[in-house]
Amino acid sequence: MRGQATVKELIESAVDAGVVPGAVVAAGRWTAEPVLLHVAGDAQCHDGQGDDGQGHDGQGDDAARRPMTEGTVFDLASLTKIVATTPIVLHLVGAGEVGLDDPARRYLAAFSGPRGSGSGGRDEVTVRQLLTHTSGLPDTRNYHEHGRDAAEVRAAALAEPLVTAPGTICCYSDIGFIALGELAAAVAGCSLAELAQRVVCAPLGMARTRYLPPGEWAGQVAATEAAGGTAKVGMVHDENAAALGGVAGHAGLFGTAGDLARYAAAWVGKDSPLAAAGLLPPGLRAAALRCQTEGLGGRRGLGWGLRGDQWDGMGDGWPATGAGHTGFTGTSLSIDARSGLWAVLLTNAVHYGRGPAHSVVGLRKQVHAAVVSALLG
Repeated sequence: MRGQATVKELIESAVDAGVVPGAVVAAGRWTAEPVLLHVAGDAQCHDGQGDDGQGHDGQGDDAARRPMTEGTVFDLASLTKIVATTPIVLHLVGAGEVGLDDPARRYLAAFSGPRGSGSGGRDEVTVRQLLTHTSGLPDTRNYHEHGRDAAEVRAAALAEPLVTAPGTICCYSDIGFIALGELAAAVAGCSLAELAQRVVCAPLGMARTRYLPPGEWAGQVAATEAAGGTAKVGMVHDENAAALGGVAGHAGLFGTAGDLARYAAAWVGKDSPLAAAGLLPPGLRAAALRCQTEGLGGRRGLGWGLRGDQWDGMGDGWPATGAGHTGFTGTSLSIDARSGLWAVLLTNAVHYGRGPAHSVVGLRKQVHAAVVSALLG
């Protein structure tokens, strides 16, 4: 690869350096069959006890150590936004049950009320603006800190005042996707978890992706951050999602690299099963990958982040027509419909803590560059 580190070298180096406990990388073109696949490190390194202050178990707890595998299930964090909420909402749009440019309150009565500090009101916020993070809502709020139950957290999120007028600026918002999840469930008349299975996972054969992973999966789930001295395994890491019962539009989904490969291929494949199964019309799929936010301080499609956006994790060399998303726990998924390229990088970075020493921002960009070098030349 002419002096550039390979994918294998990059992730093994990150594990050896203590940046992440482990990782699974898969990448390919057009189909879900990976051309590149590498696994390194551990799915769980410690139980949360005896931390040495550097994010490593001072006790060397071998009983809590589990190797990473190709089939390890990860807390996908904000990948939930594009693997569950986005395709569900777009499916409802394609089916004529939701209008992209309709006000969200038409489908979700609770999403209405005060203007906030912006010049526009919540009644004016459209479904498209929620998908593109241009609704005027703030990025997030720590609802979970107030001891609220799920109903109170949901009500607080849906009543959150705007901080800017709708359609005037890009601000990546968890709250907007909480609202989208609630909107989809209200329209469909069932839970978001049921919708994810019916609209996405079952049609695409994603048998190891779901909200609320069953207890028997515990030994196969990558541990995230320690809470109360015990590493979270199979419990959602995002605190607001946990307060909502583990099922939310912004976070809560668990899945494997293999399942994400199937999902990626559904977006880039020439004969997309998204269209073949009647889940998403081709024109709507193309619109989702086209910039909807020029001049608003970000480059967003419908749900997807695009090249040049503030949160672009795709790195040098990834095609300019690419789209992707990242998750706080150390996950990412990137695609390019023009070249058929896709890449999945799953790590459990927060298992070592949230400090900058365990940031995977640089690793993501390096891995993407290595994938491009290997698969596009």
